[in-house]
Amino acid sequence: MSTSTQPGAPPNHGQQRVRSRVPLIAFFGVLATLAVLTILALVLVLGELTSERGGTTRQATVAARSSGDPALRSIVPATPWLKPPANARLKRIGVGSCLDQSKPQPIWQAIRAANPDLFLMIGDNIYAKDVKSTDARELIEAYAVQARHPELAEARAAFPFLAIWDDHDYGLNDAGSEFSQKSRSAEAFRAFWQQPEASPDGGGVYYSRTFGEPGSRVQVIMLDTRWFRSPLKLRDSTFPHWGKYQPDATPDKTMLGARQWAWLAGELRKPAEIRLLISSVQVLAEGHGFERWGNLPAERKRLIDTIRESGAGGVVLLSGDRHAGARYEETFPRAAGGRQLLVELTTSSLNRPYGPSKDARMPPLASDIFHPENFGIVDIDWQARRLSVTLNGRDGRAVLARMIAFDDLAVKN
Repeated sequence: MSTSTQPGAPPNHGQQRVRSRVPLIAFFGVLATLAVLTILALVLVLGELTSERGGTTRQATVAARSSGDPALRSIVPATPWLKPPANARLKRIGVGSCLDQSKPQPIWQAIRAANPDLFLMIGDNIYAKDVKSTDARELIEAYAVQARHPELAEARAAFPFLAIWDDHDYGLNDAGSEFSQKSRSAEAFRAFWQQPEASPDGGGVYYSRTFGEPGSRVQVIMLDTRWFRSPLKLRDSTFPHWGKYQPDATPDKTMLGARQWAWLAGELRKPAEIRLLISSVQVLAEGHGFERWGNLPAERKRLIDTIRESGAGGVVLLSGDRHAGARYEETFPRAAGGRQLLVELTTSSLNRPYGPSKDARMPPLASDIFHPENFGIVDIDWQARRLSVTLNGRDGRAVLARMIAFDDLAVKN
C-alpha cells in the first residue's frame, strides 16, 4: 500500500518528521566516520613517534622473530635497539670498535657516564671464528652470546646505536669480496642490529642516516669496506713497515665497488652541516702494513677527490680495526678555493687491546698512539660553531683531544 500523499490531501506530519531526521542522521554519521578516521590517524602517528623516540624498530624485530630461520630468531636481542628520531639535534656522538663477546665489557660504564646521544659501532662488533660452515653458525653463535651480554644490555637501554661491520662480524679475517658466506653474514647482521633494509643496491650493508633540522644536521655515512673490496697484495721484503700487506697500484682494484662509489657521491651532495664518514679500516694512516685504505692508494685518492668534488663540508672520518687509537690529519684543496681540513679519529678497541703499536710515526699521524681499551667522542657545539674529537680510556678520561672550528672543516653557514 502506498504512503505517498495525494494532491489536495492533508499533509502527513509524521512522514515529514521522518524525512527531516534523515539529513541529521546522515550528518552525525559523517561526523562519527570522521572521528573514527581521525583517531586511527592519531594512533598511526603516535605509533611512528613511539617507534622513533622510544627506539623501537618493530619491523626488524617482527621480521626476524617471525622468520622461518630459528638461527636468526635466536640472535635478536630481547628488546629493540634504541634509535634516535630523525629530528634529533645531536650534540655528542660516541664511537667504538672491536668488542669481544666472550670477554668482560667494563668500558660501557664510562660510556654510559659520557651519555652520548648516539653511539656508533664501527666494526668487529663481535669476534666470530672464521666461518667454515654452510650456515655460518660461527657468526650466529657469537651474536647469540653478544645479545645476552649484561654490560652491553645496560648500554643498549641507555642510548641509541647504529652499526656497520668489519672482518670479524663479516665472517672471515681480512676478507673482502671473495668471502662465500657474505649473504648469510648480512642476514645475521641485520637480524642482530635490527636493520631490516638492504643497502641501496642490495649488496653489502652500507647506508646513511641524517639527524637534525637545517643548521644542525648530522649525516652518518656507514661505508661497507668488505663486500666489494678487492684482494690485498701481500707484503714483500721491499715494504719497510710491519704488517701483512703493502700498497697495490693495480687500477681496477676497488675498496667500495662501483655501485657504492656512485651512492657515496650522491650522499655527499645531500644537505648536512656535519658528516661523520665511517670506515671500519683506517683511511689516512701510513706506517704499517695491516688493512687500510693505503693498501689501495688509488681508492684512497678517489675518496678524497669524491669529497672535494662534491663540495661537502664538515667531513670527519671515524675508523677502527687497529686495536689502538690515534688521530690523523691532512688538508686538501677545495673545488671552491682554499683548503679543507680532514681529521680522522681511530678508536679501537673497546675490550680487546693488543699492546704497544709498532706503527712508524709519520704524517699524517697527529697524536700519540694509545693501545689500552678506548672509545671516541665527537662533541658538537652548534652555537660556537666548533666540534671536538676525543679519545677516552676505559676510565672515561680523555687521552687525546682536538678542537676544530667549523670554518676549518668548510662547514657552510
